[in-house]
Amino acid sequence: MSSHKDKAIETLIRTYADLERRLSDPSIGDDPQKLQKYSKEKSKLQPVITLIESRKSVVAQLDDVLGQIQKEKDREFVAILKEEKENLSQQLEDLDSQIEYALLPKDPDQGKNMFVEIRAGTGGDEAALFVRDLFRMYTRYLESISIKYEIISMVETGLNGFKEIIFLIKDEKAYDMFHLEAGTHRVQRIPETESQGRIHTSACTVAVIPEVEESEIKINNEDLRIDVYRSSGAGGQHVNTTDSAVRITHIPTGLVVTCQDEKSQHKNKAKALKVLSARLIQREKDVAHEKNAADKKSQVGSGDRSEKIRTYNFPQNRLTDHRINFTSHNLEKMLDGEMGDLIEALMMYERKMQLESAGLG
Repeated sequence: MSSHKDKAIETLIRTYADLERRLSDPSIGDDPQKLQKYSKEKSKLQPVITLIESRKSVVAQLDDVLGQIQKEKDREFVAILKEEKENLSQQLEDLDSQIEYALLPKDPDQGKNMFVEIRAGTGGDEAALFVRDLFRMYTRYLESISIKYEIISMVETGLNGFKEIIFLIKDEKAYDMFHLEAGTHRVQRIPETESQGRIHTSACTVAVIPEVEESEIKINNEDLRIDVYRSSGAGGQHVNTTDSAVRITHIPTGLVVTCQDEKSQHKNKAKALKVLSARLIQREKDVAHEKNAADKKSQVGSGDRSEKIRTYNFPQNRLTDHRINFTSHNLEKMLDGEMGDLIEALMMYERKMQLESAGLG
């Protein structure tokens, strides 16, 4: 491991030892607040300390095996020892990777459920159809790895497309897997309605926003305008005969959220307020983020929704992520939810950038 990593590990071990010393002091029981604080800090450090101890054990075993290989004369036993050496070397590599990741500063949004909002951009009906395709790609991928999601809101178009669709990913890994989907997704293909067979280019924007707790934000009722109306859509379950759809406008910011997917006006209002709260928190973060441009250097792209992050080229059966030069010539399978390799590549690239930024790479 690098000297930066060694120093970081040494600091962490000292911090952990100091917390153990403080917690073993009999007088700590007289101060419940300190007891809770130190216990919480120790609990946070425990997983990486366990990894460090495991690494020490593997290094000791590896040194022992290497020593035996040098001394051993029996070829068959040497072969067994070399196989053990390979296994231990792989364990060491895996542990190093886990420790590196554990040493990185954690984003406060990690571990939270995430709203994914897909909206049609330039391209009219074709963009709306592409929203449907992206929604299908994401949800099929989630289903393939047994992660739950909930549709929050959808605005359908007449050609089975979506002007907008919002869904909530309910899993602690949601941030890690999906926050790098934020941005502009461009599609190049021949529309079904195009008689000339010409390739059209259209786009959708994807926003990925963490779900917030009620305690994280206070919204004044006087700042809201709430309109109710009859649900509309392509038919079936999304059309109601009562005024169950809800549109909430946050007057100070102009943010508007609509929800009509539930038959109950009360449920639609609750969902809309959840989305509005998340957007307001995200709005504050975006403003702070723009003021600190240096933060962007450690990210894959800026996360700006206007930034073109990926192209889906149907004539060439190609998907290209422009941030990491990832290209797949199996677009159909990607859109069918087989996007695990892409998500893994994005996560690994971001981790590499974070390690370099933190001086650990």
